[in-house]
Amino acid sequence: MSTAAVNAKASGTFQLGGDLTVNRLGFGAMRITGQGIWGEPKHPEEGRRVLRRVVELRINFIDTADSYGPEVNERIIGETLRPYPKDLVIATKGGLTRQGPNKWQPVGRPEYLQQCVEMSLRRLRLERIDLYQLHRIDPKVPVEESLGALADLQKAGKIRHIGLSEVSPEEIERAKKTATIVSVQNRYNISDREHEKTLTYCEEHKLGFIPWFPVAAGKLAEPKGSFANLAKQHGVSVAQLSLAWLLHRSPVMLPIPGTSSVKHLEENIGAAAVQLSDQDWRQIEQSAKAVGAAG
Repeated sequence: MSTAAVNAKASGTFQLGGDLTVNRLGFGAMRITGQGIWGEPKHPEEGRRVLRRVVELRINFIDTADSYGPEVNERIIGETLRPYPKDLVIATKGGLTRQGPNKWQPVGRPEYLQQCVEMSLRRLRLERIDLYQLHRIDPKVPVEESLGALADLQKAGKIRHIGLSEVSPEEIERAKKTATIVSVQNRYNISDREHEKTLTYCEEHKLGFIPWFPVAAGKLAEPKGSFANLAKQHGVSVAQLSLAWLLHRSPVMLPIPGTSSVKHLEENIGAAAVQLSDQDWRQIEQSAKAVGAAG
């Protein structure tokens, strides 16, 4: 599929929090860091080119976190893209600490999260963060305390909207007693639907659902598998078909595929233009279910 004339506007829009209009196909910036999401990226200038191309492709929803690097990802975004386009929504997260490559530990103490927000504002060069997400609920800290700190920062004008990550419907319900929640970021793709109930909850309550790890993996993505054959049949890549399926799956879905390569970014954006018949989508669903049953 040619992606020359495709941009994120083709993916449709979603009203995040009822007042932020974002094109549904966004960008996850996590990969613009070192190996293991640790340290500086191996090719920093290519990462900056990716970010500039993101804006050119009309992607106006970028997801990052203070733990990506740590700190590296937010800093590069601030250095590269500011002054920001007026419609660009930058979502960041706090509440995970780093002990080394691919090592993460939740910390949800109120004073720590207050510091996280202040430092994210500084690195991103923002006066207010449009969407601030609790990266994980800390089992050692009542979620009311963690979210209470974020709600106070929201009242102070430093956060516009609050979101959650890796949560169940029950946890969202509990969180809503302390703060207004507008989005949920959980792992989800066509071959990994553990959080189907959470997606249904988001649909019912009009919350944005931000799937991380959005491209099919495992047996479904094998080069000679049925899913790959279907992608080839429709003239698209496995990544494009995976992302197009997410956009088709739900109107609250906000996929944020990530990459550190301009070439892959442009390939991903091609998913916004994939249009298949209902019969095609049924065939794709059947293929995914058959692989899941066999696995």
